[in-house]
Amino acid sequence: MSKLLRIGSEHVGCKGKLAGGAVAALVTVYGVSKIYSHMITRSTRNEKQLESHRNKSGRRDATQDQTSEESGKSKAVSPGVNREFFLQLKKLIKLLIPGLWTKEFAILTLHTAALVSRTFLSIYVAKLDGRIVKSIVQRDVHQFLWQLSHWIFIAVPATFVNSLIRYLECQLALVLRSRLVEYAYKLYFENQTFYRVSNLDGRLTNADQCLTDDITMFTQALAHLHSHLSKPLLDVTLMSITLWRLARSRGASSRIPTVVAMVVIVITFKLLRSLSPRFGKLVAEEANRKGYLRYIHSRVIANAEEIAFYGGHKVELNLIRRSYKALSEQMNLIYWKRLWYIMLEQFLMKYVWSSSGMVMVAFPIMTTRARKSDGSLVDEDADGGVSDRTQYFTTSRNLLINAADAIERMISSYKEVTELAGYTSRVSEMLDVFVEVSHGKYERNVVVSAQRHKGAQNKIEGPLEIRGKVIDTESSIIIEDMPIITPNGDVVVPSLSFKFHAGKHLLITGPNGCGKSSLFRIFSGLWPVYKGKLHKPPPSQMFYIPQRPYMSIGSLRDQVIYPDSLEDVRNKNLTDQDLEHILGIVHLQQIVHREGGWDAVQDWKDVLSGGEKQRMGMARLFYHKPQFALLDECTSAVSIDAESRIYQAAKDAGITLLTITHRPSLWKFHTHLLQFDGEGGWRLEELDTATRLSFNEEKQRLETQLAGIPKMQHRLRELCSILGEDSVLLRGNEFTESSD
Repeated sequence: MSKLLRIGSEHVGCKGKLAGGAVAALVTVYGVSKIYSHMITRSTRNEKQLESHRNKSGRRDATQDQTSEESGKSKAVSPGVNREFFLQLKKLIKLLIPGLWTKEFAILTLHTAALVSRTFLSIYVAKLDGRIVKSIVQRDVHQFLWQLSHWIFIAVPATFVNSLIRYLECQLALVLRSRLVEYAYKLYFENQTFYRVSNLDGRLTNADQCLTDDITMFTQALAHLHSHLSKPLLDVTLMSITLWRLARSRGASSRIPTVVAMVVIVITFKLLRSLSPRFGKLVAEEANRKGYLRYIHSRVIANAEEIAFYGGHKVELNLIRRSYKALSEQMNLIYWKRLWYIMLEQFLMKYVWSSSGMVMVAFPIMTTRARKSDGSLVDEDADGGVSDRTQYFTTSRNLLINAADAIERMISSYKEVTELAGYTSRVSEMLDVFVEVSHGKYERNVVVSAQRHKGAQNKIEGPLEIRGKVIDTESSIIIEDMPIITPNGDVVVPSLSFKFHAGKHLLITGPNGCGKSSLFRIFSGLWPVYKGKLHKPPPSQMFYIPQRPYMSIGSLRDQVIYPDSLEDVRNKNLTDQDLEHILGIVHLQQIVHREGGWDAVQDWKDVLSGGEKQRMGMARLFYHKPQFALLDECTSAVSIDAESRIYQAAKDAGITLLTITHRPSLWKFHTHLLQFDGEGGWRLEELDTATRLSFNEEKQRLETQLAGIPKMQHRLRELCSILGEDSVLLRGNEFTESSD
């Protein structure tokens, strides 16, 4: 360095300019760091104010059920580049690349090979560029054309490798995504996890967002980070070796350039890391708000008819606007922080590094006298060594620029790593929740609300513990001291115990919210048994039909056999004639010809009427022929005559009926009555249909007679007023009311 300064001092004022430039550079770096630190503090303060405002207004408007959820989120550790991140990433990589003989590892190997070949091509092009410049300085036309032909020749594989790297990066992201999606879908549709994760567990608010966008962003970021870390690391290693060899070939020392490079890199890394925003947390929150906005839109689509009937478009529009505003504010916050971070990053890596690179390249040229392989000095050439120095300078500069770009990508990739930490946290949390929910481990935030579930007698505070047992039986349902508890902890029925055998038919009645449908959810395995014992047949022998049957995407045949496939139908040795006979039982055989045959594909949810959809649900009952049928108001839109024939056909088929209904016309098809009183009480008794129907007719007759009394009294008062007379009945009623 002293030689460099001595040579520079030979020019008048050069030493002062160098010193002034160094001082100005240091002052500029210090000023930028201080300004950036102030901007970070200011933006963080704005972020906290925005978060506080969102917690006060947005969450309150969205739902009251998220009070405890906010407290849980505040306690959660925000995603970042820490030990937890590396453990989660290691676990996910084992899922993404399970072995060496896999498609994922093969594409990863090809991608790495392409990156390595691109590094060697870059070194060759840098040397070739130096030879071309040397031939230009020497005015050697023949050598210039020869080197130029090499340049054109190397351009073909270089451009192909560049394109191949991008192609393999996209392919790597796609195969990683396919592997992770397949694993996540398997967990999601196993053991009814898709139902439990949204109804029994409260940790994932937007599972669809995690399964689609989060997995996509995670795999893309992971594949892109491989290019931005492995290739730059290889570039720095190989190009540093090449530069060291070039310096030794000229008899120059590489200590000073190495020290300069190390000092500049360390200072840059320290500054960027200390002043880098928490992009992982910001990106994770952005993904969360995107998922909530999608959830609001899906609610509008799913409940479009009800919203239109109520005229609630203004309320829904305000919800969507608030959700979008929260998302846009979060994105603006990220853009604002990136503005100052990228400014500091570009200043350090583009201008500070460029000036340092000039010093590193100029030092060997200006302080040494290079010798050729034969021992002669380069300065003794005919051109005074200008062409040789030009070649060295051009080659070194290109190599140094490539190495600097590689280091820049490595340092700037820290920002991408923090973003990857956000996606890794969300994907890892999603998979952990799927596994725990599949094994019956739930964490649901207790609803903080003064309004209790209708019919609930008390509420369980704290986490719900599953202590009950479910035992499979062949032909009976036995309940021993089992409570009916909602996922929110509302105890609807404190204790329920009875025995029910196949061949008998149970009618379940009671007011709304007394636990009728909740009992069916427990029988179907949707809700856990928190206490006691439940002996029941396996799910394959219990078929549930709700009031609004689900119409799947597919052909008319798929609606009848749901959830079976065409292969399952063939295994059961059933034909389309058998399916048409089933439709005849529920009086839907005309629909085959009306809709264009069994292979017709329609939007059956809209094509079929309410009654036809309910009869289609009953057709599935006759197709599957289970031992027990759980019927939840499943024929409320069917005529009484057709309903009676369907129920009689179900009994004739040997299916045991457990029915929730308010229609007296169905009483005659049942042998026992389970009646809930809505206050936690219940009773099970044999059903005397004739006596109960007579009581019901008397009740309706009295209700009709009593309903006319107020109208008759009102008309009597009008007549007394017109005639100007009193009535003995009215005076008696007034006397009775005054005495009461």
